[in-house]
Amino acid sequence: MDHGLTVGTIKGLENLVDIVDKVAIGGANAVLMHSGMVGAGHRQYGKDIGLIIHLSGATSLTPDPDRKVLVCSVERALKMGADGVSIHINIGADKEPEMLQDAHRVVESSREWSLPLIAMMYPRGKKIKDEN
Repeated sequence: MDHGLTVGTIKGLENLVDIVDKVAIGGANAVLMHSGMVGAGHRQYGKDIGLIIHLSGATSLTPDPDRKVLVCSVERALKMGADGVSIHINIGADKEPEMLQDAHRVVESSREWSLPLIAMMYPRGKKIKDEN
């Protein structure tokens, strides 16, 4: 559910409360979403499904969609009830060094708070022959 920031509302995911209920009933142990989606979709009760907040992003409208920036902090995610966080880094992209610096800050904060971190790392950029 982390692509809402990137591409806007995704068909089939318009009603996040219903979707989160369905995936919880279906046996998922966590959902992953950007912080702006949490109030609209993650359960506000119980702990039957975990919450992983995606900290980085970019819209598909930006001149450089491969450049992901931090849009939330580890501390803010914790205040929102996160059980873990994730970041997106495009290895090989023009702005890879900045994304790695952001990742370093997130890793340090995650370690400080003993919060699990998922690093979504993708090959992107001019030097990458096959992005798949």
